[in-house]
Amino acid sequence: MAKGKGKKALRGRAGRMQGGRGSGRASKGNVRLWGRHAVEAALKNPRRQHHKLWATLDGIDSLDGELPPDFPLERAEVADLGRLVAKDAPHQGLVLECAPLDDLHLSDVLSGDPSRPIVVLDQVTDPHNVGALLRSAAAFNAAAIVTQDRHAPPESGVVAKSASGALESVPWVRVVNLARALEEIAEAGYWRIGMAGEAEASFAEALPAGPVAVVLGAEGEGMRHNVAQHCDALAKLPISDAMESLNVSNAGAIALYAIATRS
Repeated sequence: MAKGKGKKALRGRAGRMQGGRGSGRASKGNVRLWGRHAVEAALKNPRRQHHKLWATLDGIDSLDGELPPDFPLERAEVADLGRLVAKDAPHQGLVLECAPLDDLHLSDVLSGDPSRPIVVLDQVTDPHNVGALLRSAAAFNAAAIVTQDRHAPPESGVVAKSASGALESVPWVRVVNLARALEEIAEAGYWRIGMAGEAEASFAEALPAGPVAVVLGAEGEGMRHNVAQHCDALAKLPISDAMESLNVSNAGAIALYAIATRS
């Protein structure tokens, strides 16, 4: 989208949505994104194939830029949009249906800048946590997040909204075998640090000067035994005894900050 022009023109191009339509689910093989940051980032992403945008006038005005003249845009009311997304989803007047992003290969990430950390998630299935981790990954210049395909949420509006646009900028690599992926990461020269509350070393003590992959397990269960065995070190964050543990997305953000600010 080109910046700063043409928003009023969109009003004339947009058709009026007919009430009662929408099941809250995208058509087969597509995803629905909602919220200004998620939708705007997806619209600006050249890797996205867009199918349709439903928007209120206020939603259109909130966008940073102009849609192409032939873009499939339909004007809607707030109540109409509520039927297109999950109940009580904070759509902010914007709902975009699009194709999911193309699959990425781990080798593409490993051939990039080794100074950027990699975030590996073991059975982190909550889409809010994955979205928050994508946001932190973008904030601290991580190269990618890596998940096992069977034990991670699908690309969705919830992930995108929690990621606040980072779903479009941070590579998300899905692999069949997480242990094998960790072996490939090690072969590429990364030091793999698994976050574990029972570890003896602190994260700062375990942090090397070179390339780093941070491995985070699901809340409660933590990393699986086989995944932990594929880490070069286990480390913990030095939190107060008043709190047993941190939310996985908070722990990931702290670890990424520590990597970004190491001397």
